[in-house]
Amino acid sequence: MFTTTGSQGLDKAPLSKGLLLVLSGLTVVLTLLPQYHHLFTYSLQAITQQHQVWRLVCGRLICLDLKDTFCNSLLIYDFRILERRFGSRKFASFLFGTWVLTALVDFLLAEAFHYLFDYQVAELPAGLLGPVFSLFVSFYSSIPKVPVTQLLGQISITNKSLVYIVGLQLLTSSPFMWLVALSGLLSGKLYHGNALRVQRLLFVPRWLSRVGAFVLEPLFSGPLPPSETPLGMGATLDIQRQQRMDLHDQQMLLAQFQQATRNHRPPQPQNGLMNWNRFFPSLRYRGQNLPPEPQPHPSSPLQPHPSSPLQPHPSSPLQLHPTAPPLQLHPTAPPLQLHPTAPPLQLHPTAPPLLEPTAPPLINTPVAEEQVARLMEMGFSRIDAQDALRVSNNDINVATNFLLQHLG
Repeated sequence: MFTTTGSQGLDKAPLSKGLLLVLSGLTVVLTLLPQYHHLFTYSLQAITQQHQVWRLVCGRLICLDLKDTFCNSLLIYDFRILERRFGSRKFASFLFGTWVLTALVDFLLAEAFHYLFDYQVAELPAGLLGPVFSLFVSFYSSIPKVPVTQLLGQISITNKSLVYIVGLQLLTSSPFMWLVALSGLLSGKLYHGNALRVQRLLFVPRWLSRVGAFVLEPLFSGPLPPSETPLGMGATLDIQRQQRMDLHDQQMLLAQFQQATRNHRPPQPQNGLMNWNRFFPSLRYRGQNLPPEPQPHPSSPLQPHPSSPLQPHPSSPLQLHPTAPPLQLHPTAPPLQLHPTAPPLQLHPTAPPLLEPTAPPLINTPVAEEQVARLMEMGFSRIDAQDALRVSNNDINVATNFLLQHLG
């Protein structure tokens, strides 16, 4: 799949999951009960001439065509990243506001089409199509595109290409779907730009959001994604082998970094939203040669660890004078036997410090303020943007991709 705009699954997107399950289930039920189709058609003539206003609700929720339902469900699933980024309440407000606006814009576009071409539009495709098309406005302006590959060396495939392809498929599924799509795009532009302060008029109240979170979120909240990355499932054995090698290399680097951090360095405070040392071990030390852990030489001076003072044996009490030189052990000498009741061994104050393994060095790579500003415009904090650029060696595409996957 070309889309990599977020982690897989429907975690942190209960509204998207609820729309997928409820709307798809109702479409299947209506498919089995065709005698009730006429109640859910989006007939403009019935609304204007027969004053059947209830069709503005029933005709604009459930798709009567299975292929429209399939494409619409795919788009809702891809747009779940907007719910993760903006929150369920703001996402629900956007859908509700554009759902109301598209009802008005549909009639205006139908009347304009009748005036220009002298053709009366009697019926439009049914379903929650207008608000879904309006989500393309937020998707285009809020989600950056990240190049994934190239087709024939000329056409660039990004993480958003598949979403646009599915939208184009839905656009060409019926004759007047273009009118619904145009209505959705215009409504999405009006609501996203807050024209005429429409966001203050059409929104989901906070109390209703709390009730929905208390009642519906336990039913539609998705499980968290697994912590381990699945093995590669490439099209060929070479691709699968390469993916497994990359995964093994990442796991080794992660284990090496965690061991060095746990044993030889206190934890560093994190002021951002994420612990970058956990997500970017392979990027942080990419292209660097880590120094091997030094081994103590037999002729090196005896250095006690601060947490375990040396205790000499009572038969040979050993306590060095403060002005005495540090104790030197011969390579072939027997190990020093210490007794728990003996006084602690005092070493010379000028003796060399305790030999500690060298922890992996931290990167102080300067980051470009332009790239930090671009990531902050996408909604990320300055600290997370700087950390992402540092660990990705100032590669804004890699930094953006990982920010979307782990913060989206």
